[in-house]
Amino acid sequence: MRLTSFGPANSIARTPETHPLTWRLREDGAPVWLEEYQAKDGYAAARKALTELAPDAIVQEVKDSGLKGRGGAGFPTGVKWGLMPKDESLDIRYLLCNADEMEPNTWKDRLLMEQLPHLLVEGMLISARALKAYRGYIFLRGEYVDAAANLRRAVEEAKAAGLLGKNILGSGFDFELFVHTGAGRYICGEETALINSLEGRRANPRSKPPFPAAVGVWGKPTCVNNVETLCNVPGIVAGGVDWYKSLAREGSEDMGTKLMGFSGKVKNPGVWELPFGITAQELFEDYAGGMRDGFTLKCWQPGGAGTGFLLPEHLSAQMYAGGIGKVGTRMGTGLALAVDDSVNMVSLLRNMEEFFARESCGWCTPCRDGLPWSVKLLRSLEKGEGQQGDLDTLLQLVNFLGPGKTFCAHAPGAVEPLGSAIKYFREEFEAGVRKAPSEPRPTASATVI
Repeated sequence: MRLTSFGPANSIARTPETHPLTWRLREDGAPVWLEEYQAKDGYAAARKALTELAPDAIVQEVKDSGLKGRGGAGFPTGVKWGLMPKDESLDIRYLLCNADEMEPNTWKDRLLMEQLPHLLVEGMLISARALKAYRGYIFLRGEYVDAAANLRRAVEEAKAAGLLGKNILGSGFDFELFVHTGAGRYICGEETALINSLEGRRANPRSKPPFPAAVGVWGKPTCVNNVETLCNVPGIVAGGVDWYKSLAREGSEDMGTKLMGFSGKVKNPGVWELPFGITAQELFEDYAGGMRDGFTLKCWQPGGAGTGFLLPEHLSAQMYAGGIGKVGTRMGTGLALAVDDSVNMVSLLRNMEEFFARESCGWCTPCRDGLPWSVKLLRSLEKGEGQQGDLDTLLQLVNFLGPGKTFCAHAPGAVEPLGSAIKYFREEFEAGVRKAPSEPRPTASATVI
């Protein structure tokens, strides 16, 4: 994982004014521990939030900033916070950090947790104050061993410094924070499945309503936010709403900066903190360096395996939700994948759908049965043993598993890349249909006159 500066050709260094998420990163990639973090203005925003701002004022500031969830769904964070009950008698509330980063081709949260663990701790402390939550959990992907170790050390350092626990900074606010590692299920990225797993239950999504803000973990009001989302909060509190909004490019409807990246056979794969509204062309050429010598860009995904494929001509799109939406898919996580011209799309989609089928919780019939069905058809096409009508069946599955037709968003995300791949590369799928043997020509018979 690499991180470069804000501008092309390293023209602008990372600063607090331009890179609220990443300016504290060390050049050697080592974690920034408490002493260094505080020397770089760490926990100054938390001090301001706990000693100068009322909880409702923090919520309003986050709402005014336009911060949206960075996990892929893009729901306005301040609006989500505003759903928490106002009833002061409900004094048991929880803040959960969704750190179950299992979207294929996505590693942005890992960078923050491994190298800037105190930024997440500070973001959760401020958010908990805003939500009046007395306890928080970081629900972490189990395979992120280094992130788990670094987060646990950061939590212990913060406790020892009086930044977690009882009466934090003399404010009268109490907050405990725990790191909880999951057992490796992609479905835990769905917030209610995450809650079930944290409670020790099977990781199935819950019916909504009731929403977690009303009935969440252990039946109490709960807010679930993504790692990168929470890491934006200290910068907003420290720098203010107008500054935060000014970070985005003109034309972007999303505010602030975003961790974006490119992987695949590009010259400089990595992740960078960039302003919303930058074009995919800039991200691809100026930061990722374009394709390696000998490879040509065939198509790309803008934000993880659950987003649709786009063509090279779509690189002119701006990287924000509405900008990517204009060319037919979703921004997702903002970590793009470059697919080169040596890749067979049937094989690529078969691999993707195998992952999504395996990770289905099995709760609803369309997802439980539809995704394995798509895998079976793709395997046949990959071997050149497909049947006439297989493509029509695949497109029917894309429709049957689409938005609003399944219990959660797992299946719609799984079939979005499939539908777009067939749309743009249908001939590769048709090539996998077994050709019927040619009929033998009829033998000429003698004509009796």
